[in-house]
Amino acid sequence: MKRSLFLSLLGLPLWLAAGLAMALAIGQPVEFDNEAQKRQYDTLVRELRCTVCQSETIHESNAELAADMRRRVYDMTLAGHDADAIIEFMVQRYGDYVRYRPPLQANTWLLWASPFLLMFGGALVWWRIVVGRRGMAKRPDFTEQERAVLERLRHDA
Repeated sequence: MKRSLFLSLLGLPLWLAAGLAMALAIGQPVEFDNEAQKRQYDTLVRELRCTVCQSETIHESNAELAADMRRRVYDMTLAGHDADAIIEFMVQRYGDYVRYRPPLQANTWLLWASPFLLMFGGALVWWRIVVGRRGMAKRPDFTEQERAVLERLRHDA
């Protein structure tokens, strides 16, 4: 028990160092001319998707492409480009996939409409089930002839 505790404590600095190295690899530039540039940079790196990782923003990813994209956003921000110009540059270079919130266009209408279509489909299924159950409750009782046949089948079995 003491040995495993000792080994765990011995490995702790290694885990901390690895975490720090990851944080530095993902880190962001710290020098901006003003606070507006810093806010713009922070917003953009959290809105643009890493095209290598696909499920991470360029802020979260430590892929080389994400680092290049962060550098490009940083350079363009320092050069005075506004957020729309930077996003447009990234879209021209990497496609609409680089956006976490794609624009409403002919090729993305299904993406935007799918939550409403799914909700409508679910409501339609729910309504059909409710109507079907009401119909089952309103079914007439068996006729005398049908009851006689059922009784005969029960006794024969």
